[in-house]
Order: sequence, then C-alpha cells, then structure tokens
Amino acid sequence: MSTDRSRRDFVKSAAIFGAAAAVVPSAAGATPPPHDRSALPSSAPLTPHPGALYDVARDEAYWTQVAAKYRITPRTTNLEAGFFGMMAQPVLEAYHRHIDRVNSESSYFARREYPAMFRTARERVAAFVGAKPTELAFSRNATEALQALIGQYNRVQPGDTIMYADLDYNAMQWAMNALAARCQAKVVTLNIPEPASHDNILALYTTALAANPRTKLLLLTHCNNKTGLLLPVGEITALAKARGVDVIVDAAHSFGQVPLTMADMGADFVGLNLHKWVGAPVGAGALYIREGCLSAIDRAHADESAPLDRIESRIHTGTTHFATVMTIPEAIDFQLSIGMPQKAARLRYLRDRWVHAVREVKGVNILTPEDATLTGAITGFRMHQRGTGDANRALAATLHDEFGIFTFQRTGLANGDCVRVTPTLYNTPADADKLAAALRTIAARG
Repeated sequence: MSTDRSRRDFVKSAAIFGAAAAVVPSAAGATPPPHDRSALPSSAPLTPHPGALYDVARDEAYWTQVAAKYRITPRTTNLEAGFFGMMAQPVLEAYHRHIDRVNSESSYFARREYPAMFRTARERVAAFVGAKPTELAFSRNATEALQALIGQYNRVQPGDTIMYADLDYNAMQWAMNALAARCQAKVVTLNIPEPASHDNILALYTTALAANPRTKLLLLTHCNNKTGLLLPVGEITALAKARGVDVIVDAAHSFGQVPLTMADMGADFVGLNLHKWVGAPVGAGALYIREGCLSAIDRAHADESAPLDRIESRIHTGTTHFATVMTIPEAIDFQLSIGMPQKAARLRYLRDRWVHAVREVKGVNILTPEDATLTGAITGFRMHQRGTGDANRALAATLHDEFGIFTFQRTGLANGDCVRVTPTLYNTPADADKLAAALRTIAARG
C-alpha cells in the first residue's frame, strides 16, 4: 500500500469515527530502528504530540520517550496488556508515596484528610469520562460495579426477557442468568457474527429486539475481552431505548483505550475499570448511574446509611485501598500528558501493524474487523479455524515457549475459543513484527 493511499484511507476512516482511533497504517514494512530507552530519564515530563495523528502514531522517537515511563520485564514480549494496565513510573511513584502516607498516618489521615482526596479523585474521573461526580461511585473493578447494576436491577417481572451476547464477559452473563432465574424471566443469547460489521451488528440487535417485545434489560459490552470488537453502543442503546429497554454497558476496556464519553454510549448504567487502560493501581473501578435513573437499581443489601437519592447507596465495598483511590488523579494526569487521540492512534497502529502482516496468510483467522469504528488495540485470532480450548491453549503456549511472546487464550465465543493480542504503550513495531513472523511460521506448519 502506498503512503498516499494509506493517508487517504486514514482520512476516510477518521471522518467516520473521529481521528482519535481511526489510524489505518500502511502494511508492515521494515522495522523502525530501535531507540535506547535506558538513556531516557523516566522522570522527564511528557506533553501531547502536536502532529497529525497519522504521523504521531509512527514517531518512534516520541513513543520511546513514553515507553521509558514503564519498567518492563525482559523475560518476554508482553502482548497481554488486557489483564490490567501497568502503572507508568510517575504513577507508581505517586502510589508508593500514598502508601507510605497511609501507613504512617493511619486512621488519623483516613478519618480526617482522606475524604477530601476521595472527592477529588471522583471529580477527576467524572471529568475524564464525561459524567457528574454525583453519578459515579467507586468500586474495586468493573465486575463489582456491573454485579451491583445487574443484581440490583428491579424492573424485570415474571415472563419478561433479558438479553446478552456471546462476547459479553462471562461473569456478567452469569449475573444476567441469576437475575433471570430470580425473576422468572426468559434469557435470549445473541451470537455476534464472524466476521462482524457495523451493519450486521445493528441488524442482529434490531431483529432480536423486535422478536422479543417483552425485553426489559439489555447487556452490551462496548469493547469485549475476547476479540476486542467495539460495538456501536450508542446506536444499539438508541434502538433499545426506543422500545423501552434499559441498557447496562460493560465498559471495562473502554475508557483510556479509545476517546469516549458517557454521552457517546447513551446508556443509563455503566460499569468501568480504571486499572486497565487508565493505568491506575489494581483495584480501581467505578459504577455509573445517570442522574434520574437511581430508582431502577435497588439499594445495596449491605447499606442502610447512605440516602436513597445518592449513588453511594447502590454499592457498598467496605474498606478499600486508600492509596489506590489517591493515585487515580496521577493516573489520569499521565494519560492526559499523552493525549487520548494520540494514544488511541498509537495503539491502533501497533494493532494494525501485525494484523495487516498476517491477515492474508493462509491459516491465520483474524476475528476483529478492519472497520476503524469497530476496532481498538485488542484483537482475537485463531489458527486454521481451530476453536477448541486445547488448540488455543496450545497456541498461546507455543507463542510463549518457542517465540517468547506472551498472549492469552479467551473462551466463551459461540464459534470457539481464540487467542487475544493486546499491545500497549510500552510495545514497539518490532514487537508487532515479531508476532507476525511467529504466526507465519506456525501457520506454515498446518
């Protein structure tokens, strides 16, 4: 693909999705020369790259400065950033300071000074995701937040329908099943098409909602943890709301990976992580309930203290890690020092670099579409259409043991398991090229 063609494709996709996540790179060519990260101080401040996003994504000198903010192990090429986000060094240093303060000042600090820091952290998260502080409550992860939203949802009656898809997170599917069993409701499970497209996804949900007029609750995962497909959540939510269906959105992988706000999704109920793509310490998540929608979610069983008109009454975590919450503002600051459009462009470039190098290779089955509106950093794949658990565990093991590349098997897809690849800011084009070379070798074995 020529440079001119690549730039035209980039402009076209940017017009569809917004320039932030719509970088379409040229096919993988020669690996850019490496830069010595060790020569760069991790304390050097970052500022967002001012260039055009197409060029920003490929500026290796700049991204080497970003990568220098991470202390990465030399034991493997880690392409499994989807589990949780490594803290950048400035964030880790802040976390250590906060731990020391909590440990030395103990309950005196926790009772007297921590509440103000807690409120500040919530205000920062609200600004980052486009919400009001009063619409957010902290949780320890997206799963905990979504368990509260699903488990305490109170509008399902006997004979009603609840709906979810095969790409939704397994624990959330189980929570929906438990809700249906408790309320004597019907469960409808949808299978997202392979390959997925904007049109066939919308057609799937349009048809399913029309065929199930008693649907009360729909679970949507904006970016699933299996293939990384980005659902057009805003459009699906509008379809559902037009039929009187409430929507709960799993945004565990959303904020910090692609530019996004609550308004973009249009949902009234969202669970999200801050310890994945935002890079806060593990144990940071949040629950969102749009103003005016609290009545659909019952009070948490473990709470009778918070007023019913406050979101805090919908989730009760007990004592959480003070330093984790205290570090959230520093994590957000680090993300903003790079810029979300710039970060999304880089992640998409790294993803596309390995995918474009192997998409036409016989035996490599890429499960995530090329449409820039449906793809971020994460991509799932199989080899030779083998979807068994054993085949994909073996594939991930081969990548690790033989090629030194760490990926992870994912389960629960209607058409079988896959292996997930998730690059992040400390990865390089050389990492993507290494994976592509390994996949070509494995594919040739049959």
